[in-house]
Amino acid sequence: MLRNMLAGSRYLIIIAVIGTALMSIVTLIYGGLIVLSVIFEMFTHAIFTADGAKHLAVECIEIIDLFLLGTVLYIVALGLYDLFIDESLVVPNWLMITSLDDLKDRLLGIIIVLLAVTFLGNVVAWDGTTTILALGIAIGFVLFALGFFVSLRGRHRPPVGPNDTKTQG
Repeated sequence: MLRNMLAGSRYLIIIAVIGTALMSIVTLIYGGLIVLSVIFEMFTHAIFTADGAKHLAVECIEIIDLFLLGTVLYIVALGLYDLFIDESLVVPNWLMITSLDDLKDRLLGIIIVLLAVTFLGNVVAWDGTTTILALGIAIGFVLFALGFFVSLRGRHRPPVGPNDTKTQG
């Protein structure tokens, strides 16, 4: 009885899957609405100057950041679902997640990109009044630490053979 209860408890992860999937949907729709708003604003109230182009560049970078966040949430939802609920979920090969370590690696990779895009947005929006060097150094340290962590994890993994497959549970 306890064994069945523990085995069935994995379905509690569906709460995380649904919550993450809903946040992904909301984030992506919100990003799409911002795109429409920026396009509308650009053609109705645009000032075609270097400052206007800089403002548009910052908005584009922030929108990319939002879409990347929505993508992260989507990948986490798919990964959790695939790992805990249904291993037969059909996903592209590049999105195949076979362990929590795979999911963490995907997440870390996207976090690295998010940090880089966020820093780029700050650089483009920089008006020279605050020091951007401290932010750059801080993000650089975080990126270095994450990259180092990912490289260490990759070295300590057993090799995966071509015939290794997921087991059905």
